[in-house]
Amino acid sequence: MIETPNRIEPCLFDDRVPADLADLAVELRAAAQGLGVGLHPDSAAELADLVRVMNCYYSNLIEGHNTRPRDIELALMGAEIDEAARPLALEARAHVVVQRLIDQRFREGTLDRPTSPEFLSWVHREFYNNMPPEFRFVKHPDGRKEEIRPGAFRAEGDGEIAVGRHRPPSGKHVVRFLEHFDMRYRSVETSASGRIIAIPAAHHRFNYIHPFQDGNGRVSRLMSHAMALRAGLGAGGLWPISRGLARGLEDRGEYMRMMDLADAPRRSDHDGRGNLSEAALHEFCRWFLKVALDQIEFSGRLFDLVGLDARYRRLVADVSEDKRAPDLVSAVLRYGVLERGEAATVLKTSGVTARKTLNQLVSQGFLTSPSPKTPVRLAFPLAYRERLFPNLFADAALP
Repeated sequence: MIETPNRIEPCLFDDRVPADLADLAVELRAAAQGLGVGLHPDSAAELADLVRVMNCYYSNLIEGHNTRPRDIELALMGAEIDEAARPLALEARAHVVVQRLIDQRFREGTLDRPTSPEFLSWVHREFYNNMPPEFRFVKHPDGRKEEIRPGAFRAEGDGEIAVGRHRPPSGKHVVRFLEHFDMRYRSVETSASGRIIAIPAAHHRFNYIHPFQDGNGRVSRLMSHAMALRAGLGAGGLWPISRGLARGLEDRGEYMRMMDLADAPRRSDHDGRGNLSEAALHEFCRWFLKVALDQIEFSGRLFDLVGLDARYRRLVADVSEDKRAPDLVSAVLRYGVLERGEAATVLKTSGVTARKTLNQLVSQGFLTSPSPKTPVRLAFPLAYRERLFPNLFADAALP
């Protein structure tokens, strides 16, 4: 078995970027720039938090952990959760917490290079420090339980591991592999298309190295999210890569099949010059970028201002006593926040009636506010999510 970092080559398409991948990169950038157009930043931020829940739900589903979206929300609020559902809900909460931190660092301009060992270690450490005790151990085939070391890469002395048919590099070589991995993807940071094409390539090669005892899949998906932010595909956090990976383009088994395909060794003298197949990497990258484009387009249909406003108005009209209440929701959606005293102007009614309608919308979860006197923002109550966002959690009932 090759135990030098060249084992993960090709990491990129050095001689010539395939035209289909370059075209997909252009499509992705244009689609991401159009996502959320017209939404007020405050309304978009509320939606982005909803998308984080969706992203972690599907990331956990890939790992075989089906968690009810409502339990994830309860865990984020620190509320009481059914004992049987609690571990999985807290596991999902850990994912959301780390993605929030990544998004915050990106907004502040302090986000490390996502392929750097420092970033990868930080993500793993934050993730497992927030995990419930039940998931801080890895179980070996012989029945042994080993405590997971948050943020620590596999090292010399750690047992050999296998991921299906794949045998990752041994622990004593992991750091060398990661340094090479980072160097290779750092080389395309100045290229707009290169940064986008590097996302799927790095996603596979990271998992090929398998640097942690456990949690590699989740870390790779959070790394891909961070790389998308830096590549200009963030779109305010309004699309979830994990949903696409979990669902695929045609069936739910595609992700694992495509990851396995990209493990393939070089097939012939016409298949690149690395240890692994360049043709297989090309196929994986094309599939991954198409999945990303599919998710951006799905989110565009779901979160477009005109459609969202119309769905929200119909919903509020159905459940509110004041038939003018949809006007209040529309105003908050468009302007992000609304001073409580402005409700009467929007509703064209008395202050008493306006306060009653506003308080009803807050109690129903359509509007939210830190206190009874502060401005209100739009919210998206879980009980009505399917009406507001059809197919958002389309797989929530699956076993």
